[in-house]
Amino acid sequence: MTIKKNREDKLNFLKQKGSLNPHANKVTDDIFVDSDFFDSFDLVQVKYEMIRKVKNNKVSIAHAAKSFGFSRPSFYQAQAAFEQNGLLGLVPQQRGPKQRHKLSQEIVNCLLDALENDPSLKPKDLVLLIKVKFKITVHVRSVERALNEHKKK
Repeated sequence: MTIKKNREDKLNFLKQKGSLNPHANKVTDDIFVDSDFFDSFDLVQVKYEMIRKVKNNKVSIAHAAKSFGFSRPSFYQAQAAFEQNGLLGLVPQQRGPKQRHKLSQEIVNCLLDALENDPSLKPKDLVLLIKVKFKITVHVRSVERALNEHKKK
């Protein structure tokens, strides 16, 4: 029971940190088969061992990439990231914008004021308001997300 709980905790932690290998079932390298230490669900460990296998065991990149569940381009990306930043380079980074860049707090406040004055306004109406008042085009879903974020606060 404790081992199963620890396993679930580890998988939840890896998922939370973005390091859960979504293709763990594709890892067929011998060191990951029936091992208590090597874990095919740990994306950082899998990438590191793939790079190490090519460097130390003189295994071809194509063979290593395949047996660790990656493509050759993914191997080269991991290798470059490792050479540039060490083990931290293998930790997946959040992609895309880190914050809202079109819907500033000023615009969100304007939307909230408009909704306070007319609660029947729909997100598509608010998109039009933003376009007219701020000369910015935004997606309806962006407005919905911004308003939902405000409700949570």
